Amino acid sequence: MLLLSAVTAAGQASGDLDFLADHTDFREIRKMLPAWANAKANALLEERRRRITQFSSEQEVTGRKRYLRERMLSALGGFPERTPLNPRVTGTLEREDYRVEKVVFESQPGFYVTANLYLPKSGNPPYPAILFPLGHEEGAKANEIWQRILITFARRGFVALAWDTLGQGERVQIFDADFKTSKVVRSTTEHTILGAQCLLLGDALARYTIWDGIRALDYLLSRPEVDPKRVGCTGNSGGGTHTAYLAALEERIQVAAPSCYLTTWGRLLDTIGPQDAEQCIPPSILDGMDHADFVHAFAPKPYLILSAIRDFFSITGARDTHGEAQRVYALFGAREQLAMVEADDGHGYSEPRRMASYRWFSRWLQGAEDSRPEGDVPVAAEEELWATPTGQVATSFGGETVTSLNQKRAQNLRRGGKPSVEEIRRLIGYREPQAPAPVRFFGRIERQEFEIEKLVYESEPGIQVPALLYVPLRSAGRRPAVIVVHGRGKAAAHDKAAELAGAGSVVLSIDARGMGETRYTPEEYGSDWPRYFGDYGSAMTLLLAGETLVGSRALDIVQGVGLLASRDDVDPARIAAAGIGAGCVPLLHATALDQRIASVTLEGMLVSYESVVRHKIHRGIFEDVIPGVLKVYDLPDLVTVVAPRPVRLVNAVDPLGLRLKKG
Repeated sequence: MLLLSAVTAAGQASGDLDFLADHTDFREIRKMLPAWANAKANALLEERRRRITQFSSEQEVTGRKRYLRERMLSALGGFPERTPLNPRVTGTLEREDYRVEKVVFESQPGFYVTANLYLPKSGNPPYPAILFPLGHEEGAKANEIWQRILITFARRGFVALAWDTLGQGERVQIFDADFKTSKVVRSTTEHTILGAQCLLLGDALARYTIWDGIRALDYLLSRPEVDPKRVGCTGNSGGGTHTAYLAALEERIQVAAPSCYLTTWGRLLDTIGPQDAEQCIPPSILDGMDHADFVHAFAPKPYLILSAIRDFFSITGARDTHGEAQRVYALFGAREQLAMVEADDGHGYSEPRRMASYRWFSRWLQGAEDSRPEGDVPVAAEEELWATPTGQVATSFGGETVTSLNQKRAQNLRRGGKPSVEEIRRLIGYREPQAPAPVRFFGRIERQEFEIEKLVYESEPGIQVPALLYVPLRSAGRRPAVIVVHGRGKAAAHDKAAELAGAGSVVLSIDARGMGETRYTPEEYGSDWPRYFGDYGSAMTLLLAGETLVGSRALDIVQGVGLLASRDDVDPARIAAAGIGAGCVPLLHATALDQRIASVTLEGMLVSYESVVRHKIHRGIFEDVIPGVLKVYDLPDLVTVVAPRPVRLVNAVDPLGLRLKKG
């Protein structure tokens, strides 16, 4: 048994094994990963900005519009087949000057969409129409503000359609029948759980949400009351996001007004970071896309940017987007078709923005601005607007969910068996080391059978990897070595590292970027967000920039292997690796890419990416997401790449992090 002296392992883990917190050069070490990821993205955004400012003709913008749509469709994973909507009206609310129809249609076979259609009772059809995608506010299509807007449009001679988006209203995807709500409570949490499944298949969650909107438009235009040549789209927050998406992709929309969404990616990254999965379509930043491109794609049709000065979506970014779009609209000779309204308030479709919206749509779709105040608006109870008997598709009709549709897509994938090293590198965005990692030493801890050297090596510019090097004292010559990667960092790996060093191996235990001392847990996401997604901001920023956290951490590991191999006391033919928890997936990839790792032990590794698609809920796997990986390989396939080198799997876990039962 190994003797450690009077200092306990627990004492070490909480003290001198994490050694950078008070060091002047490393006070911001916990912000290193998000800062590095943001710098990667911002460099791409600056390159895009330089290209856009060189546009000088309508033809260049038209080419840009084609490019945007092609890249969006590719990143989304394409759209499903356009199948029969099978619409039905399940009830009607009669009011004095408008009517509300409760509607159910199928955007895909068995994938039910619940909606409310607001119809005028005055004027002469066919009427202009408003497509109204929803934000994340409580109540979904029954939200009081949404009802106020939809009723006001109907009273002014518009047909207006709102539908429940995924995870909201009657369309909760991860439904708990006992609590009669989502198992994960928030719709944005649902979105990002489902979004991880989609990404593994090479899709984006917005593939489903945008398609719902396109099919909602199909339904709206199927109504005889609607004039197909006079269609507008507006929504707030997540509804503003989908207004921007739909307007960019759908030629049938003639006027658009997204509220409280448009800013710039640069300002987003510098403030609140990437939002939930439906608002992120990797690798859009790598593809050279920013928020202004949504406006460019709509030019020169009438576009109104609705913003709030005190919104968490940066007003500075909104102004920058408006300024860029002004130059594009000027190339079309259509300056008056683009406008921006700023209200001195916060996030939401507030009265100043609502009034601006009514004026904008009446101007362009009815021929004259309608500036009348909203007046009194009777609000229906949520249950009155249900299109299903129980208030939930899950309990009324069953049918498909995003998870069940993803599972079917997974079954249709045809992987090519054992992946090539080149395919692995491409998928994870792996970059070969450009030079040996520079090393700085920060002291030594003496123990009876080994000493621990504190060090930091620079994996690549901007990335410092804290590490502990365990060197046995009672043996000489070249010895075996082990690199240890623990998901909770080198301090948590101390017992494992000490055991290996006591047995005679030189051990390098590292904090791969975003682990251990370099771990960043943003408070703004709320308590449940890190539990499900870890450092979502950094991971998603890298995906948007065409890279992955798996590939970046694999580089940290390979650089650590190089550090061991360069030592005079290490036999480079006997370097092993040990991964624990979240350290396993990047370590398995590093082992597949680096032949110097002679064997690997993986304890508590995710059993497969395919299992994430099978499970409704997962926790702690977002940092390991690789877009499109299941088109090429799964984690067990990497073992065949490592072979014949030994791979030892210990206590594999399911997507919830629970140990798999034997048998």
